[in-house]
Amino acid sequence: MKAKRIMGMQLLLSIILVVGFSSCSKKSSSKNTSRATGWNMDGKKGSSNKKQQAGPGLVFVEGGTFTMGKVQDDVMHDWNNTPTQQHVQSFYMDETEVTNSMYLDYLEWLKNVYPPTEENYKYIYEGASPDTLVWRNRLGYNETMTNNYLRHPSYAEYPVVGVNWIQAVEFSNWRTQRVNEALLEKNGYLKKDAKTQDVTADSNFDTETYLNSPTSSYGGNEEIVLKGGKGGKKAPKAKKDGTVVEAKNVYAQRSSGILLPEYRLPTEAEWEYAAAAAVGQREYNIYKGQKKYPWSGAYTRSSKRANKGDQLANFKQGNGDYGGIAGWSDDGADITNEVKKYPANDFGLYDMAGNVAEWVQDVYRPIIDNEANDFNYFRGNLYTKNKIGADGKIEIVTKDNMQFKTLSNGKKVATSFPGQIAQVPVDENETYLRTNFDKSNNINYRDGDKQSTRYYDFGESESSDDKANADKIMYNSPKHNVTTDSLGRMVRKYDNSNKRTTLINDESRVYKGGSWRDRAYWLDPAQRRYFPQDMATDYIGFRCAMSRVGPKADKKRSVRN
Repeated sequence: MKAKRIMGMQLLLSIILVVGFSSCSKKSSSKNTSRATGWNMDGKKGSSNKKQQAGPGLVFVEGGTFTMGKVQDDVMHDWNNTPTQQHVQSFYMDETEVTNSMYLDYLEWLKNVYPPTEENYKYIYEGASPDTLVWRNRLGYNETMTNNYLRHPSYAEYPVVGVNWIQAVEFSNWRTQRVNEALLEKNGYLKKDAKTQDVTADSNFDTETYLNSPTSSYGGNEEIVLKGGKGGKKAPKAKKDGTVVEAKNVYAQRSSGILLPEYRLPTEAEWEYAAAAAVGQREYNIYKGQKKYPWSGAYTRSSKRANKGDQLANFKQGNGDYGGIAGWSDDGADITNEVKKYPANDFGLYDMAGNVAEWVQDVYRPIIDNEANDFNYFRGNLYTKNKIGADGKIEIVTKDNMQFKTLSNGKKVATSFPGQIAQVPVDENETYLRTNFDKSNNINYRDGDKQSTRYYDFGESESSDDKANADKIMYNSPKHNVTTDSLGRMVRKYDNSNKRTTLINDESRVYKGGSWRDRAYWLDPAQRRYFPQDMATDYIGFRCAMSRVGPKADKKRSVRN
């Protein structure tokens, strides 16, 4: 009897231990429990495995490896397309070029928020406006496009042109703020309709300002910037014993997973990878960079039975032939064409060849330096940091310290706006003992100067003074200085040095893809040309991209044991 009693007690103890262990396991598997410590984080953890959503207008481009460069028919003998194997991280890209209607939304917003009639803002709207005079030709009648192309509703869904690289960058930044503003409002972190009713020049929204100092957004108006989300401030809760505990009131954070990364221009590697669209191909020569166009095949006409013979892009077919014969053998356009008029490539992107060429982020150099980097290649990094004031707080741009860039034609373009965080170059506090970067401006890294040779002594210090390095810099283009005086008159100071050897400089930006003005030769995704970043044409437009955060793709992969 005693033995049975002992066995029963042992069985009961075993059951208690199993139940207790099971309950502990359930508790430790809670989404609010730290896998590192087992502590209950009580909502302090970010959203678990929250997937990034594509921003408005964007489609997903799964990253991978590809051969960048290598034009099949290098009739121009530029020798700037040496093939290199590169890997591009997954990203998102605009389905189409930015259209006139999209850009007019931007101009209308600027006009409402920064009235051109006010002295502090008189350059903002004009500086963002496309140059409609790019259509003019000394021996051609193009006044119809000069007067109508940007604003007439018939051209609403045509790609915007007359936009320089700087303006394209500022549009992308504006788009970032408006999209994230809408997301915060949707999730209850901003007062409803604040983005249209409460925004002023002194009360503006900026994503990075909100993340770093939410109370600085909208000029610190707490009636607009709410806590808690989904309805704003939460009401106090009463416990069973009658005590009242204040509910946790927090602003949206990066860990909330609500805000999207910035809209920006795609890098050259991203643009070329997206245009080639090897995702839909399985031939070995695609991997080796021998895909001539964004579509399959070596011809510009469709081979499909339903539309056999139709042109697959909008380009110049020959001297004096911008669209073909009327009624047949026609690409459907004489100048640009409405977006989505030609088939998309295998990524679902339209007009990656023809219609308009497109700005990308990169500063132009003839060689892609795959020895230095073969992952997310990009030339043009300018590292900055938030400016901290004497009081230890971030410094917010006001209407009195906005920054403008004076273009070569004397036009002023705003490059910082009230509500943004002022930026300054990184210093030795960020670069000390680093091996991956050592200065703020990295545009000239290994670009033909002494440092780009294999015999360069990396321990050797060089002065940054242009005169001291004159014999070491390959791209020593003329350095003209154009400014405006207090009366708005242009002051031009030309560089008349006879020691200049090139027109390539740090403000020469790459543009990709053929346009309505180009022959089929330029439709090859590997083609690359450059143009001054502060100049515009009637054949260069742009589209935006956005980085992908999280996994390379959403597809599930089996785990092998």
